[in-house]
Amino acid sequence: MAEELVLERCDLELEDNGRDHHTADLCQEKLVVRRGQPFRVTLHFQGRGYEASVDSLTFNVTTGPAPSEEAGTKARFPLSEAMKEDAWTAVVVGQQDGVLSLQLGAPAHAPIGLYRLSLETSTGYQGSSFMLGRFILLFNTWCPADAVYLEAEEARQEFVLTQQGFIYQGTARFIKGLPWNFGQFEDEILDICLMLLDVNPKFLKDASRDCSRRSSPVYVSRVVSAMVNCNDDQGVLQGRWDNNYGDGVNPMLWLGSVDILRLWKTHGCQRVKYGQCWVFAAVACTVLRCLGISTRVVTNYNSAHDQNSNLLIEYFRNKFGEIEKDKSEMIWNFHCWVESWMTRPDLQPGYEGWQALDPTPQEKSEGTYCCGPVPVRAIKEGDLVAKYDAPFVFAEVNADVIDWIRQDDGSVRKTVNRSLVVGLKISTKSVGQDEREDITHTYKYPEGSPEERQVFTRANHLNKLAEKEEPGVAMRIRVGSGLNMGGDFDVFAFITNTTSESRSFRLLLCAHTVSSKGVLGPQCGHKDLLSLTLEPSSEKSIPLRILYSEYCDYLTESNLIRVRGFLIELATKTYLLAERDIYLENPEIKIRVLGEPKKHRKLVAEVSLWNPLSVPLADCAFTLEGAGLTKEKKVAQIPSPVEAGKEAKVKVDLLPSHEGLHKLVVNFESNKLKAVKGYRNVIIGPA
Repeated sequence: MAEELVLERCDLELEDNGRDHHTADLCQEKLVVRRGQPFRVTLHFQGRGYEASVDSLTFNVTTGPAPSEEAGTKARFPLSEAMKEDAWTAVVVGQQDGVLSLQLGAPAHAPIGLYRLSLETSTGYQGSSFMLGRFILLFNTWCPADAVYLEAEEARQEFVLTQQGFIYQGTARFIKGLPWNFGQFEDEILDICLMLLDVNPKFLKDASRDCSRRSSPVYVSRVVSAMVNCNDDQGVLQGRWDNNYGDGVNPMLWLGSVDILRLWKTHGCQRVKYGQCWVFAAVACTVLRCLGISTRVVTNYNSAHDQNSNLLIEYFRNKFGEIEKDKSEMIWNFHCWVESWMTRPDLQPGYEGWQALDPTPQEKSEGTYCCGPVPVRAIKEGDLVAKYDAPFVFAEVNADVIDWIRQDDGSVRKTVNRSLVVGLKISTKSVGQDEREDITHTYKYPEGSPEERQVFTRANHLNKLAEKEEPGVAMRIRVGSGLNMGGDFDVFAFITNTTSESRSFRLLLCAHTVSSKGVLGPQCGHKDLLSLTLEPSSEKSIPLRILYSEYCDYLTESNLIRVRGFLIELATKTYLLAERDIYLENPEIKIRVLGEPKKHRKLVAEVSLWNPLSVPLADCAFTLEGAGLTKEKKVAQIPSPVEAGKEAKVKVDLLPSHEGLHKLVVNFESNKLKAVKGYRNVIIGPA
């Protein structure tokens, strides 16, 4: 009888598998592979080698705390002649003396997560078992059989492998790209993403079922949507929108997701303070990309928050056009969510592709603060029964807005507001370049088209289908170009009378600082014209001066000022409303990289900013971060105030750890200028 086969060691071939599975950055100390694709394992036997005619090899893989074959979290399989797409497989690909080279493969529908791999050997009546190691299995956007398969290689590179990007803010008329370090391959992040799955309430309630359902990107993405906010669970981020961030971090100061996720883990899964929509979306993007699902952050301008699913946002205003009180239903200047690419076997054909997911806690879905995934195609077609949360997302881009003016006797009258259209300039970063892509057409048919009316009919959107009354008088808010932080400027109410009659009005013009969520701050400009006459077929432009001294102490980090024009026709007591949000542009951060950009060779980043204000800047600091360029964020304080018209400048050491294209993201913070962002692309060559 042949002597027993004894395993000396197992080589999980980290370098080769990392290269083949696009996980090289994750495979420094552990094996990380993607499902539906073979990975290499080399067995080194002691004494004698494997003999096919004598020895039997059987492999076991398990995941989760209670693995079972029925749940798909456990598999036992012998050597096979060839790889199989739909089952766990092991195939011999080479043998020399006591070394056996194998390919193992997981089916493209296997649950993702941390697996244990073991081997059973049998020689005659003798048998032994050996622990071969652990590995992490991810979704595979390169595998045609995987539910997350994406055909274009350039898109896979962008939406799974790229660690930096842009998130769009500002207004629909002035779109501003915010650089962001997603950092999904940075140290600890994959382990943190798996931890996030393991503390979700569904796992805590039924771990076996939860681990089994991790085969579905629909399920996993919905869990991530819930866990990025902390409203129901041990989730990552706590939201705050009231400008009081003293016991945490102002949402505008984050440069990327890495710090947030590490803080969450370091503090025992305690909520990180604070996030707003773009932070929630960015962290969700990091987690989903890390797990292998193609994901991108999108921004919707004039985004509606509809609580009661009537596709209508109603504002009640006093006789001066001011909103009577804060309300939970409102129009956000912009709102961010993510889209993830996957099939939808639970829905009708045609709903595969981009799915909208919104981790910002707004409304509950099936009892939990999460939203989606819902097919973007379903939103475009007005299919409000498609899972999940189609009515809410449809309203974000299509809700109608009605303004009611409360009279002295308590009655209300409707006013015309042509200036506010919900769902504009839906934006995301372009594939392979630092440019914005407008994807509004993926959510909406062209305004006024027959297809658009069919969508509104299908969605029973009666408000949009109603005929709009044309009053014959129109008003728009106009501004000049290049409105810079720290300057005084004029805005204009441009009023036209297209009727054949003279009309008399009272005009109220006012400006307020405003948050990204649409919450008004103090007034920073006002004009009241008690008698304004418009001749037939005429137009007038009425200026309003806005002074830095009036807005400087109240401007939020969103840099937004809302100008409202309220026109009251004296004879008929009819009302016309026009609003516009103005973005004040920050000064530019200039970034120079000194030294030869090579892996493991020190570089110096020189960053500077001119003070554009008429007053000194105090408490100044630059913060720098970049995947592959810094291990953690670096903070450089400016020791003395920066006088008006002078330059703040620092030098910071970098030590690149990876080759290729990287983004160095920089934030400048002071007492008067807050959350000024900048970035520079840095190409790192080989050592």
